[in-house]
Amino acid sequence: MALKICIVTPYVVKGDGQGRANYEVVQEAIRRGHQITLLANQVDPQLQHSSQVSWIPITFGALPTQLLRNLEFAWQSASWLRQHRHFFDVVQVYGAITAVAGDINTVQFVHSAWLRSPVHISRIRRDAYGFYQWLYTACNARWEKPAFLQAKVVVAVSDKIKQELIDIGVPQERIQVILNGVDLDEFAPGDADRKTLGLPENVTLGVFAGDIRTTRKNLDTVLQALSQVPDLHLAVVGSTTGSPFPQLAASLNISDRVHFVGYRRDIAQIMQASDLFVLPSRYEPFGMVVTEAMACGLPVITAATTGAAELITPASGIVLPDSEDTEALAVALSTLVGDRDCRRRMGQAARAIAQKHSWASKAQSYIDLFEDLSATNPVNPLQFVSHTS
Repeated sequence: MALKICIVTPYVVKGDGQGRANYEVVQEAIRRGHQITLLANQVDPQLQHSSQVSWIPITFGALPTQLLRNLEFAWQSASWLRQHRHFFDVVQVYGAITAVAGDINTVQFVHSAWLRSPVHISRIRRDAYGFYQWLYTACNARWEKPAFLQAKVVVAVSDKIKQELIDIGVPQERIQVILNGVDLDEFAPGDADRKTLGLPENVTLGVFAGDIRTTRKNLDTVLQALSQVPDLHLAVVGSTTGSPFPQLAASLNISDRVHFVGYRRDIAQIMQASDLFVLPSRYEPFGMVVTEAMACGLPVITAATTGAAELITPASGIVLPDSEDTEALAVALSTLVGDRDCRRRMGQAARAIAQKHSWASKAQSYIDLFEDLSATNPVNPLQFVSHTS
């Protein structure tokens, strides 16, 4: 039987992290003949043209901060859902993105856990930006718990997130883990031309990708370790606007080996042109860039504080127990730099693991969940999650 599904999320687009997950879920729902209504700010043009998809645009206007945009999204989407909830068999939401409870709440990030982290931005930066980051996280931490508790099923995208949900009181029996997927066609082994990409030729090249405006992704430890591995160059993908790391590289006298390439859309090609991937993030609920690197056939060095580290075996990469251990990271980098055959073997093993986690398989898991939930739980009266209580 065709279901009427409502998905509430700002972005349903192919090129965005969470937005990509939404896109694949909608595609699988279309394949199975279901009707989908999207309460979203952006929807991929391909989905807009489907007769099975209805888009209810949620606009932000010119609001200056993400916190205000989220509040506006929550208010507009809740106003619409209060009038139309009874039309749907299943409502899926993300975190506290709307003020109406969803049947399924998918969790990519637990703000309560991030607020407690010793590396939260507000503990590093004692300025207006740090205060805003504290306010943003604290508000979301207050709103997310009731949103999680009112959902029939809470989907965690890693075992790390599952544990964080349990820690804030979400019943374990309500939690299901569906890992994020990876595009196995876009991210695949290849031989991209370094010169065309603006990368150095005839050197061993690592790649780091992430937001480098703050220290959460831990580029500072990577650069300090790199200073001990003279035969390695590093491509850093991420906007340098407001970033302290070009200056740190200069102070470590490694600027000639660190290549800040800015924010890039061709990250898959950069990975294909590289020899290894490194991301020992200090706090990372999942980290899709890790599985993307694995899909490209790269050996991965990461830390246990990264959710995607759950997928890495000793045959496919190196997981550091301590993200702050500069010496251990330098040893890991040196090991891979000095052994091309090891890199090749690890890269092949990494690709094999990634092939078990296609986006198609993840989308199928979500739609299976939607169908099972609809069959066993008829639509209940509307419940609300207040953003003001």
